[in-house]
Amino acid sequence: MTRALKHEEHRHKTDFTVITGLSGAGRSTVADALEDLGYFVIDNLPPALISKMAELAGASGGLEKVGLVVDVRGGQFFPELSKALADLAGRGLEYRIVFLTASDEALIRRFEATRRRHPLADRIVDGIAKERTLLESLRDRADLVIDTSDLTVHELRRRIEAAFSHQPREASLKVNVESFGYKYGLPQDADLVLDVRFLPNPHWVDELRPLPGTDPRIRDFVMTRQATADFLERFEDLLEVLIPGYLTEGKHYLTLAVGCSGGRHRSVVISEHIAARLRDRGLSVAVVHRDIDRD
Repeated sequence: MTRALKHEEHRHKTDFTVITGLSGAGRSTVADALEDLGYFVIDNLPPALISKMAELAGASGGLEKVGLVVDVRGGQFFPELSKALADLAGRGLEYRIVFLTASDEALIRRFEATRRRHPLADRIVDGIAKERTLLESLRDRADLVIDTSDLTVHELRRRIEAAFSHQPREASLKVNVESFGYKYGLPQDADLVLDVRFLPNPHWVDELRPLPGTDPRIRDFVMTRQATADFLERFEDLLEVLIPGYLTEGKHYLTLAVGCSGGRHRSVVISEHIAARLRDRGLSVAVVHRDIDRD
């Protein structure tokens, strides 16, 4: 949960964003994107110096938004991160954690493409495994988890730009709705997963099979089924509980994954419908169709 300000007098203090996650998952891209959005970004800052940075930011009075890239390159300093974050909270300063992850396959591919050594081991696969273990508890504490396995650099930047808009964080829940195909695996960063494989499948209609779920003919096929209407009615009831609950608890990012067999038809239609309904509620919503272009 984002650490909200407790007192009126803290409102104008520096806003800290901690960028962390697996090596090769896109921390540098996120840091660059935040810098373009006006953040003062420091890369590879030892956790023990975070408190000092908070003092300097407060003394300067000009730093409203600070991004801190913290990762296993910090060596022996990394276990001190929890203490440093607790110190920020004790000062009444807001902070949030953005955690970048990716599949082993994607990370290995990226390391091999750049011919870089993993910071924790000579063998890439060993380094990834060790790093996942070290960062497991930090991922659980993160406000925003982004799985970059299937994201391009430009797509990752757009995700960050959408998440870090100028709207006050206390009043916004930013939702990412992602359609996917079960045959290609579940999105690792999903908070909620909806399985819509029980709905009638346009794939078995010859003239509809080649069309994507964004085509009106696919949308009509899916949305005119009674099973779809029943499902969406009950999901609306669930939203009546979920959305107020997330806002009350201070959750600012929600990734909702909608899956069908191939991620091309039913999940796309339902994702677009859910996104529209969430926008009707005044929420900021981004839609990603992960597998729509796969065969």
